[in-house]
Amino acid sequence: MIKQFETVVPAPSGEQKRTVTVYLPSGEGKFPVLYMFDGQTAFFDERAPYGDSWRMGETLDGLHARLIVAAVDCDKEDRLTEYSPFAFSSPFGSSEGKGAVYLDWLIREFKPMIDSRFPTLPERRHTFLAGSSMGGLMTVFGLCRYPEVFAGGAALSPSFWVDPEACAKMIAEADWKKFVPTLYSDYGSEELKGHGARQRQALLGCFKELLAKNVPFTFRLIEGGTHSEKSWREQTPIFLRALGLLEK
Repeated sequence: MIKQFETVVPAPSGEQKRTVTVYLPSGEGKFPVLYMFDGQTAFFDERAPYGDSWRMGETLDGLHARLIVAAVDCDKEDRLTEYSPFAFSSPFGSSEGKGAVYLDWLIREFKPMIDSRFPTLPERRHTFLAGSSMGGLMTVFGLCRYPEVFAGGAALSPSFWVDPEACAKMIAEADWKKFVPTLYSDYGSEELKGHGARQRQALLGCFKELLAKNVPFTFRLIEGGTHSEKSWREQTPIFLRALGLLEK
């Protein structure tokens, strides 16, 4: 079952009403929760800007997944600012780096809202993040900023290129002494060709810091993978299993 409602988000340009999409599994009981970025591309092709979505509802139904997914649409006007921990300027656009504002709202307001409305298992061991591209970067940022809240996350095609040094430093300085998250990450071979040496070095720098801090993580290079919802949705069963959200 999929439900939708509106909520108010503290967007970079001021408060905005956004659509929230929530997937609810069949059956009785309480369930883990996966919080996803870019809700407009998570479920329905007709809502996705490029006409293709992750189709999470169909995928989870097919997997018989006992999992709630909660996703909020991004800021259509300034996604780069909302979904980046750091300010940057690039050929793809610039960012004021207000990712912490969105992430803090997710923790302080959105998660309690979901926990109060739906049959969730609210504890850390049942709470996860997932996103692609800038949403992948935000997933890693979320694990770094709130390791006491999230047990793990899936960062598909994470945009570490926005600031390779800052991304590596973010991981190196994360306080994971008490709570250590689990990370799944991947990148498509075709998109990596297009994104070049900067992204390759950014990935290597970040994974080096993860290894140095003994963070359990999975990385896959997807042969033929592209920077697209189609490619990302094909990885959904894999990252769900890697995070322990599906039976092996």
